[in-house]
Amino acid sequence: MSEIIIGIDLGTTNSEVAVIKDGKIEILEVDGSQLLPSYTGFDNEGKLIIGKEARNQYALYPDRTIRSIKRKMGSDKKVKMGEMEYLPQEISTMILGALKNTAETYLNAPVTKAVITVPAQFSDSQRQATRDAGTIAGLEVLRVINEPTAACLGYESVKSETCRKILAFDLGGGTFDVSIVHLEGDVVEVISSHGDNHLGGDDLDDLIATWLKNKIYDSQEESSTLTDISLHRILHLSETAKMHLSDYPYAKIIEDNITTQSGEILSIDEELSRQDFELMCQPFINRMMLAVHQALADAKLKPVDLDEIILVGGSTRSPFIQDMLQRELGKQPRQNIHPDLAVAYGAGVMAGRLMGQDSQRILVDITPYTFGTSCLGMVNGEYCSHLFVSIITAGTPLPTSKAKSFYTAYDNQTRINVTAFQGENEDARKNIFIGDFTVEGLSEVPEGNEIILNMRLDLDGILHVTAVEKMTNFTKEIRIEGALAKLTDEKIAESKEKINKLFTDTGFISMDSEDDNISEDDNIIELEPAKNNDKSFDIHAELSARVEKNLDKMDNIDKEDAKLLLTRLENAKGVDDEEIITELEDLLFYVETE
Repeated sequence: MSEIIIGIDLGTTNSEVAVIKDGKIEILEVDGSQLLPSYTGFDNEGKLIIGKEARNQYALYPDRTIRSIKRKMGSDKKVKMGEMEYLPQEISTMILGALKNTAETYLNAPVTKAVITVPAQFSDSQRQATRDAGTIAGLEVLRVINEPTAACLGYESVKSETCRKILAFDLGGGTFDVSIVHLEGDVVEVISSHGDNHLGGDDLDDLIATWLKNKIYDSQEESSTLTDISLHRILHLSETAKMHLSDYPYAKIIEDNITTQSGEILSIDEELSRQDFELMCQPFINRMMLAVHQALADAKLKPVDLDEIILVGGSTRSPFIQDMLQRELGKQPRQNIHPDLAVAYGAGVMAGRLMGQDSQRILVDITPYTFGTSCLGMVNGEYCSHLFVSIITAGTPLPTSKAKSFYTAYDNQTRINVTAFQGENEDARKNIFIGDFTVEGLSEVPEGNEIILNMRLDLDGILHVTAVEKMTNFTKEIRIEGALAKLTDEKIAESKEKINKLFTDTGFISMDSEDDNISEDDNIIELEPAKNNDKSFDIHAELSARVEKNLDKMDNIDKEDAKLLLTRLENAKGVDDEEIITELEDLLFYVETE
């Protein structure tokens, strides 16, 4: 048996250890989780505590607890933990020791060798400090490898015989870097890297924390500083809210025990929307994208030259990160590995290769399909009721739960039809219809009543779709069995027929034809034999195009009127729509002649 080598991701926020057993890479659990919080401290009896227990006491005893020590690696400045002072390497040694002990317990054998990962932006002194920490922990550090290199090995554990160029976007707790990696056979080479050792998920937490503190200070009659314990409690609330906003459009933040230096007890009861959070993050988003473009420029590549985009670090779960990369680079980032574990998997792959073993990571269950719904919007330049909006994207690890917000289209709308589709075409009718339900009894309020649509997909392929009226919490749900099952030809035909029935009120092209070049006249769905529906379609398309062209000239009232008239026209089914067309043409006449 070859000598045991373990792989370690020594992270700012969390750390992990990977071992190879029976040719498979496993990320070991410490205290019930594969993520060991990178916290150390002393408890009330002066005993050393590491991980979850140290993190839990941080809010109460920040003076004897250390976090994010990775940011200080390479510095000679000591940090104080209780009454003792330690070098950053020594604090890191405590974390490495806990991971080493976990591996030895699991393997029932001594462990003396390791591969440890570091950010691509780490300097020589920071890398040497990492080696020193390993040595103090009793580990011979065989390799210190860049985190983007490890991440690519994690995603691409099977050797690639073809040349591949991968962009690794790594947003960890305390560091950020984006690297372009060349992958071919045994060669994994970072050809360019750009980033910031002082930008990470912690900074996003701080944005929410600052927002909360401002809310508290604004509510005080007399300004009084918050206690250290309350400040740390707010930071923890902020991190929880950030994580919640990765999957849902709103985060509720409630805390009853916020104290000030003057002894006043305050409470927090706030709601933060994903949209507002993304606005807060915009300066950081701009910095991230500058790094992406700089890395591409340094590698002398264009976005089209990239084969893959991979996500590393828990903060990349935020939808705005994924949307930003897809919008800027034209590719959907891969999500088939837990982003917090990608680097650890890669460290395990490298450890396996040094042991002379071809190792593979344990595969994570992912959804091979995208699931979403349909709503009003523009498809191929035309305003319609079958714009597909994805909610769960292909490649998402299972189980998963995601939600997005939608809004009613007209005043006093008390009824909506919620559809569920499988596919990725922007025209919902060209995707696979898998279910629908009607929500009745919504509040009689002006248009824009917010409906939160949640999709939850479990390991058994059961899709739960829930619609919630935000203002009242009125809820309705549907359960769809076998969402991940491959559909039979008969089921596909049945779905197509059902979708055509759903959208017969639009007068748009049927999707039954397999010939994309057939003219529109041959494909118009006949709604009312007594009506000339080709003409109705042309008028509707023309009016939609004119509205879109003149939106910039309209004030808010005209925009709302035009949108409402288009919706009414679409729902008219070709019957008694002359009055609607006249109103819309009158509105456009005044706008176009200004």
